[in-house]
Amino acid sequence: MFTSTTSVSRLAIAPSQVIRCTLAQGGEAIARIGKQPLVVGGVQSLAVVQPQLQLILEQQQLSTAFAHYSPDCSESTLASLKAKVKQHQADMIIGVGGGKALDTAKLLAHQCQIPVVTIPTSAATCAGWTALSNIYSEQGAYLYDVPLERCPDLLLLDYGLIETAPQRTLVAGIGDALAKWYEASVSSGNSQQTFIIGAVQQARVLRDILFQKSHAALQEPGGEVWREVVDATVMLAGVIGGLGGAQCRTVAAHAVHNGLTHILAAHDTLHGEKVAYGILVQLRLEEMLQGNQLAAAARQQLLKFYAEIGLPQSLDDLGLGNITLTELRQAAEITCSPNSDIHHLPFEVTPDHLMAAMVSTKIQEEARKK
Repeated sequence: MFTSTTSVSRLAIAPSQVIRCTLAQGGEAIARIGKQPLVVGGVQSLAVVQPQLQLILEQQQLSTAFAHYSPDCSESTLASLKAKVKQHQADMIIGVGGGKALDTAKLLAHQCQIPVVTIPTSAATCAGWTALSNIYSEQGAYLYDVPLERCPDLLLLDYGLIETAPQRTLVAGIGDALAKWYEASVSSGNSQQTFIIGAVQQARVLRDILFQKSHAALQEPGGEVWREVVDATVMLAGVIGGLGGAQCRTVAAHAVHNGLTHILAAHDTLHGEKVAYGILVQLRLEEMLQGNQLAAAARQQLLKFYAEIGLPQSLDDLGLGNITLTELRQAAEITCSPNSDIHHLPFEVTPDHLMAAMVSTKIQEEARKK
């Protein structure tokens, strides 16, 4: 029984409404949320979507303004966009694009206390679903995340729009979604809480769906199995974070991603590609520092799966084969900083441990190929 002294516990599990339809079919749902939207997206995404979306919003008699997020989902970008919200007197935000565009739109709406609609243009992340935004420097280096009060007011998922994105984005989304199991199963700490148990088991189901269906999905873009994998990466992955909350945290896989973003050469790789590599590093750490043979077996299973669908297995695959030892140490030290999620592992990890694990993934992969 809750009493007056019971702490408040909020769960942001899902968007208020999820519609799987074309952009044109989503116009009425958008119009029910606001009348003066500010549409926020990346330069490339808006170039593709703006002509059609503008016509759809005009048909709903909405007064619309468009703005690019640039140079990143950064504090300076948000300050600039808040000025545009005020100038346009926007009563809603529509985020169009990939993870950073959607993170920007969600956080902007949160700061301005107005609704937000998310329209993903790829299946590379679950950002269109979640109540979380990541903040980066203007140079693209990860800085911190911001938990939001609620998930988006509307997620509009247009499979036709998703299909226009490079297949590489869906592969990256598969990598990002896989991390839910490998991280949540560690960070949950064998919790007995109902929602956390549910989140961890859902992460296991998500992993199995991706193992079973990803290869077939990539062979037939736009097909039924392809749509199921898109649903898994964009939506089911988001459910896990909503159910599990802070206790189903990211662990080493995302922490490695965060550290790698501080290396300029890593900016050409996608979020999910760096996260997928981070899963391998996490499992290698568990093997090295705990003698965990289950982790070793899981890593071998992933290496085979990665080879089948094209996820990176080493620093070389990330285009980082020629980075200097100084750059690698910088990334390792950032990954192991005091507030890093890597410390949700049940053992201590130092930069030296991490560097050894990051490099050994390359050495062991080369040995496996011989």
